[in-house]
Amino acid sequence: MYTIQKATLSDLETIIEIAEQTWWATYSPILEKEQIEFMLSRIYSVENISAQLEHGTQTYLLLIEDNKPVAFAGYSPREEDPEIYKLHKLYCLPETQGKGYGKILINEVANKTIEAGKHTLDLNVNRHNKAKNFYEKMGFSVAYEEDIPIGPYWMNDYVMRKELV
Repeated sequence: MYTIQKATLSDLETIIEIAEQTWWATYSPILEKEQIEFMLSRIYSVENISAQLEHGTQTYLLLIEDNKPVAFAGYSPREEDPEIYKLHKLYCLPETQGKGYGKILINEVANKTIEAGKHTLDLNVNRHNKAKNFYEKMGFSVAYEEDIPIGPYWMNDYVMRKELV
């Protein structure tokens, strides 16, 4: 049994904890340890996530299983094109993967996007991340490739897009 709730500032540590546990399992096979540490400290710093929650620049949804947060999604309108929404983050604790929680959260973000009157949802995925196959099964397709500098490192991503009806 699960529930989904909008995250608040009081969920800050939970989001960071889920991200840290998930990132190591997900990215260790494809990124160097130093890059994972750097990106976690940059993207999932207390300051960064709290600012997003406080200012509403990203909405976070938590998926709760048996009173324990086990997954989250973060989304917002794209800054450069507010007609398109972007799923910035989607992470499920490794022990819950395969339970359908990623699909549930993507569908919830898609519903929120439609409720906002928008019909396009984008996401970025590392070009070597096996999650690309999952996103394709969810109806996303590669729109273009993007290389994003983050400190001394690069995020080598596919931008995937899904048209919502």
